[in-house]
Amino acid sequence: MVRVRFAPSPTGYLHVGGARTALFNWMFARKEKGAFILRIEDTDISRSSRDFEKAIMDALKWCGIDWDEGPDVGGPYGPYRQSERVEKGIYERYARQLVEMKKAYYVVYDLEDKEKEIGRFYEYPEDFVHKGHDITIKFKIPKGETTFDDLLKGPLKFDNSSFEDFVIIKSNGFPTYNFAVVIDDHLMNVTHVFRGEDHLSNTPKQIMLYDSFGWDHPVFMHIPLILGPDRSPLSKRHGATSVDHFRKEGYLSRALVNYLALLGWKVEGDEVFLIEEKLRDFKPSDISNKGVIFDHKKLEWLNGKHMRSMEIEDLIDRFKEWLSLAEREDVIREMEKDREYTSNVMKICREKVNTLKQLLEISEPFFNDEFPYEEEYIERYLKKEFSKKVLEVTYQGLSSLSEWSIEAIEKLLRDLASSGIASKKNFFQTVRGAVTGKLVTPGLFETIHVLGKKKTLERLGRTMERSA
Repeated sequence: MVRVRFAPSPTGYLHVGGARTALFNWMFARKEKGAFILRIEDTDISRSSRDFEKAIMDALKWCGIDWDEGPDVGGPYGPYRQSERVEKGIYERYARQLVEMKKAYYVVYDLEDKEKEIGRFYEYPEDFVHKGHDITIKFKIPKGETTFDDLLKGPLKFDNSSFEDFVIIKSNGFPTYNFAVVIDDHLMNVTHVFRGEDHLSNTPKQIMLYDSFGWDHPVFMHIPLILGPDRSPLSKRHGATSVDHFRKEGYLSRALVNYLALLGWKVEGDEVFLIEEKLRDFKPSDISNKGVIFDHKKLEWLNGKHMRSMEIEDLIDRFKEWLSLAEREDVIREMEKDREYTSNVMKICREKVNTLKQLLEISEPFFNDEFPYEEEYIERYLKKEFSKKVLEVTYQGLSSLSEWSIEAIEKLLRDLASSGIASKKNFFQTVRGAVTGKLVTPGLFETIHVLGKKKTLERLGRTMERSA
């Protein structure tokens, strides 16, 4: 059975590159009806944080990436944690085996110069320990070559003489990355390791360890990194890169996952899809061996496409979740007063925006009768001589309108705008700002229709009091 894992270090928020790696592993496991394992590699105790661990897990869940097993019993699975496995003596036990086979050895360091080796032993150097010396265990690089077939890069060969003996157990008793990952992957029966190509230099060392124990190693695939516009690995210098950032900026999880899947994976058909729809088509061999550039504009475009294609009730639920994250419970309360009204607001507002953050900006006047007026509206329209007359005739016309339909509202306003009170642009923009406080809104006629007669007239009356 296929068994894959995602093994982040909890030293920061989940990077979109890490999320893509997790996604490809998850898709492979789901397609093959295998297992997807989450393992937290927290042996760097000075930098690891449970807060970051939680943030990573929350980001994975938000993306819809769930894992299948863990050490917890009687509830949702927690992740495996290397720190907890250290406490069980798992890594030390296997390191001692290598020492016994003379494939690793103890190293004693000088008391003053912690980097200076003063002795190497195949027996545990207790006398030195009692004197306070730091002790590590180092793996002895075997002679010869290390070879393996990478699913993307094909056959690879490394001359072992280009590597130096390396530490597998640090002086604090914690394993190093290359050692812990081999022990864990073997004990967890991991069959495939899909990870970023920045790990490629680690793979020969890990295969040497597998060979030293006489174990079969997993199938490896090293995926090209996501790049910034300058074609260097995507990092903070290119802007925010965490899943958490895009979530807070109002991106839908389905859109971010859709975009991450497109970064290097050849997908047949429409670029806009739900990831569940593509699972049956996923093949690791279809992943490109070339670096791909992260395009923020493409992501935003995709997000807008998803917002406009999803069921309106689903959009409302996702919007409310984001509003809660943004601590805008005031808007949520207004939305919940009239579900039909809220639905109509979302239908016209989503046509103009690409993110939930933008959706808030454009829809907020619909849920707040005491909205502020944009300064540009005040200066360019409300302070002009024509504004009062425009608002008066619009108020009178809409008051007497017997049929409150988009068509009737449009005919009335177009007729009034052609009367010569002001240019058509000035007329429409004066009315637009009067009912929303903004100059960029959904269609004016649709906006007035959704607001309803009572609310529209109240807003026109309020604005008339401020006009020139």
